[in-house]
Amino acid sequence: MVGSSHEALHRIFQKDPALLTRALQRVLDVPFPEPREIAALNVDLTEIEPVERRVDTLLRAETDEGTYLLVVESQGKVDDRKRGSWPYYLSYLYEKYRCEPVLIVITQSSATARWASRPIRLGFPGWHSLTVRPLVLGPDNVPVITSERQAERDVPLAVLSAMTHGRGPQAPAILESLASALRTIDPDSAAVFVQFVDSCLADPQAKQMWRDLMTAIQYFWRHPLAEQVREEGREQGLEQGRAEAKAEMILHILEWRGIPVPDAVRDRVSACTDLDQLELWAQRAVHATDAADLFAEK
Repeated sequence: MVGSSHEALHRIFQKDPALLTRALQRVLDVPFPEPREIAALNVDLTEIEPVERRVDTLLRAETDEGTYLLVVESQGKVDDRKRGSWPYYLSYLYEKYRCEPVLIVITQSSATARWASRPIRLGFPGWHSLTVRPLVLGPDNVPVITSERQAERDVPLAVLSAMTHGRGPQAPAILESLASALRTIDPDSAAVFVQFVDSCLADPQAKQMWRDLMTAIQYFWRHPLAEQVREEGREQGLEQGRAEAKAEMILHILEWRGIPVPDAVRDRVSACTDLDQLELWAQRAVHATDAADLFAEK
């Protein structure tokens, strides 16, 4: 199981290496050549025994224009030690593989993204011996995907959107659209993506909403919550368990978005056992401005 947002932010590119080049082309508008093949490499850059250096993810991309090494670094905060380590990584990798290295930094923080995007220049003003210019993916340039259709067209990019934008008022729509899109791909891949998103959601309410969504659509992913859901399903009956989880999810969405939930609304939602009706209310909860909007006749 993925244990931290740092791990998830770079391991998503190990799960779907082609996502990285798509992100460079579509998000950063970098004309990176279309790869014929991408392979993961050993991330250990240790040269001598007392010194250990590791990149987060290292991929080799074969293109018609040559072979490139894609060095992915997950960065949680500003760290000025990277001024020395990032140039070292690139120089060492070029010497070892004789391929052009490309540094990509991914972060959930706008401030960290601004810091990481600044060029690292070594030397004196006017004559820089070495310049490193990281490509940065973060909340200011990764697209916000709130449409189910958009999410279904590129599920890994929708996962990246949830991982970098999983907080604030847009989070419910992002997570809801991704949850629907995950139903369209194979269960094993979906289970891995679910873990990536779960690890990156720092906001407790967003994390709870995500788990409610996954429970409601019966994703038995590899998380301790899954065993709890299974046991509750066996004891209460699968249909009843799904309805209760869906109802709780609806109420969580409204509460997290700051919408007051009167007792009458809470009772009506909690008492409902019609999964189709609950699904409709869940979709309305993402965009509602008042709890009564759930029951509006259209």
